[in-house]
Amino acid sequence: MTLCPNVSRLSTTVYESAGKKRKKQKNKALQNEIFIKSGLKHGKSLTKHSETDTLIKPYIFRISCSGEVRSCAMGIREPCQVGNKAALNGTSHVPQGSRMELYPSSGMCGILFLPYPFSRNRQAPKKLSDVFRTLEAFMGMTYEKAEELMRSCTLCPRGCRVNRMAGEKGFCGQGAELTAARAALHFWEEPCISGSCGSGAVFFSGCSLQCVFCQNYDISVRNMGQSLSVHRLAQIFLELQKKGAANINLVTACHFLPLVCLALIQAKNQGLNIPIVYNSSGYEEVSSLRLLEGLVDIYLPDLKYYSPQLSAQYSKAADYFKRACAAIAEMFRQTGAPIIDPDTGLMQKGLIVRHLLLPGQGGDSKKILRYLHCTYGNDIYVSIMNQYTPLRHTAKIPDLDRRITPEEYEKILTFADKIGIENGYMQEGGTAAESFIPTFDGKGL
Repeated sequence: MTLCPNVSRLSTTVYESAGKKRKKQKNKALQNEIFIKSGLKHGKSLTKHSETDTLIKPYIFRISCSGEVRSCAMGIREPCQVGNKAALNGTSHVPQGSRMELYPSSGMCGILFLPYPFSRNRQAPKKLSDVFRTLEAFMGMTYEKAEELMRSCTLCPRGCRVNRMAGEKGFCGQGAELTAARAALHFWEEPCISGSCGSGAVFFSGCSLQCVFCQNYDISVRNMGQSLSVHRLAQIFLELQKKGAANINLVTACHFLPLVCLALIQAKNQGLNIPIVYNSSGYEEVSSLRLLEGLVDIYLPDLKYYSPQLSAQYSKAADYFKRACAAIAEMFRQTGAPIIDPDTGLMQKGLIVRHLLLPGQGGDSKKILRYLHCTYGNDIYVSIMNQYTPLRHTAKIPDLDRRITPEEYEKILTFADKIGIENGYMQEGGTAAESFIPTFDGKGL
């Protein structure tokens, strides 16, 4: 099943070999080629062959049968880096690293080189379904690709390689079914995320980090929640938009990314047009984040630890800082500098990095803030949080069995101001309370 429904509506003509008017190529690798004239929405027609000449503008894609594999951006083959955008637009695209030539005078928009799964000695396929299968592999996430990714799961840095399609579960505690615990308007995010209307937060069950002090312990570790279909998740996004949500807030979705991508594209094709926020622990695999390009507008990751000793002790992830820094760099590459709507004050695009102070770890916090400012300056927002709340499951850990003192928090805020952080958020009042933790009762599912 494809996540790009427009493919079935393409007005397509297949030309064998090189076509009537093309000069014969000497390169044998190009002898077995097919030409696909795909009708795309908008624009003027360029030829008289298409059945939809008056409505659409055709693209010409050349698909090489040489079997050569050209990698996408950052060395990833599938899905392509801009495949999600192509799927949303009903078009195909040129992977980074491949060749694209523009012919504005003739109107031909581009030539797309893709490896075709046929050898030079085999006849080029005549069925359009065979052709589309190749195109779809370069057009973002599909159900087949989602299943493939979960058969040997490496979506997060744990790299468990369990077969979730067969019911196996890795560190996150989740199988192949989407599971969530709540979907509702959420008013306790940063002001540019929640605004006055609330953020449409979907809390997913399970977690690839599982901090011992997690405020969402019931869903991140105990895996409370209920199963959802991709279609139902897409409908939830649309329902939250209808309720006036400022955005869709995906909370801890890392281990479900392929399915979330499918739901997002389905919802966007049905009218979802508010920003998408990816709310994360920061412990992410860069290759997984690239699945989200073109789908997510705002990244909201944590940067919890600088010290590998701390991250090993509290999250069993000694590589946390290294992994989170690489993930944040990828997020920033996708979003760039923040864009704030001047009328509403809501973020439309950008990156907010959160840091939660832990009791007695002011030195670690300063190292994190210095790193962020030295690396990104004021091109990102930094949210410095004092809401650490000791819960029942941390009572046996003396270092974590207390709240942040006002003096501890003030020292960190003073430090942030001293080093020049200008785009930042601080918390005031009694944020360290269990009353601020949502009730995971299945609301909105």
